[in-house]
Amino acid sequence: MGSYTNGVVGDQSGASNGGGGAAAVDKGVDFANYFCTYAFLYHQKEMLSDRVRMDAYYNAVFQNKHHFHGKVVLDVGTGSGILAIWSAQAGARKVYAVEATNMAEHARELVKANNVQDVVEVIQGSMEDIQLPEKVDVIISEWMGYFLLRESMFDSVICARDRWLKPTGVMYPSHAHETQAYYGVDMGALTKPFSEEQKKYYLQTSLWNNLHPNQVIGTAAILREIDCLTASVSDILEVRSNFLSTVTLPNTRLCGFAGWFDVHFRGCKEIPAQKEIELTTAPSVDNGTHWGQQVFLLNPPIRVTEGDKLNARLNSILDSYLPPFRNRYFIE
Repeated sequence: MGSYTNGVVGDQSGASNGGGGAAAVDKGVDFANYFCTYAFLYHQKEMLSDRVRMDAYYNAVFQNKHHFHGKVVLDVGTGSGILAIWSAQAGARKVYAVEATNMAEHARELVKANNVQDVVEVIQGSMEDIQLPEKVDVIISEWMGYFLLRESMFDSVICARDRWLKPTGVMYPSHAHETQAYYGVDMGALTKPFSEEQKKYYLQTSLWNNLHPNQVIGTAAILREIDCLTASVSDILEVRSNFLSTVTLPNTRLCGFAGWFDVHFRGCKEIPAQKEIELTTAPSVDNGTHWGQQVFLLNPPIRVTEGDKLNARLNSILDSYLPPFRNRYFIE
């Protein structure tokens, strides 16, 4: 399942690239800020160099060839075309690889270089506007953003599913989870100015980081589970989740909260995966990903100890006019 997780974090360093609120812009500017980022080869190279990401998708496809052999596949946001090529190599009869940016030109070159041009058709255009000549058996996409839905294109995947997936079709990935741990204590025990400061700035602003597992000082809680076969756009517009975390280390500092996600390749009820594959972005010593984790800081940190119970609520609002990141977060 896909999920996003939040963990209570202790002392940490190296956070960068903050993301906060932004003024509304028109759709042209939104396209320039979001989609055009993916038109550059350096960005594609970063994703292709993510071993955890690549291994998960490769194993999901080639250990579940029964989902692909002789089937029609739609790759939403194909980028370099790697998932479309793997789908063809796994035996797909036809693959439609849709890409909104000029990266489509490079995808065509890669498809030809791998001798699958008779199977893979690269289509440049937005998923909402393109037309296909037939329904598809499989939709494959690497749609996840930071903390799952931040700068995510899952709404386009939902559009593709509703328009083109057969009733017995399969989604790759099939499920997702968002997970988080409590970030703080009873705000009533704090002064009003401190409380307002946290709400107005620090806990609405997330930073990118690749945390070490030792920096997570509390239990993680799943905020939401998403079934990619049934989720609607309205389901992802706003997330409201109360969560509880228990501090697991004695006499330490609570510096903030970290959020991450995992996705699962399970197939569907009618055609389950022969081998279920998980892709996780949780803090790791050796298996960090380009997604890292999103960190929400407390300023200043507070002292906690083993067994303390921390209660919090996370609100996430999807906004199409927050380039390039489309979610606003509120923790209290």
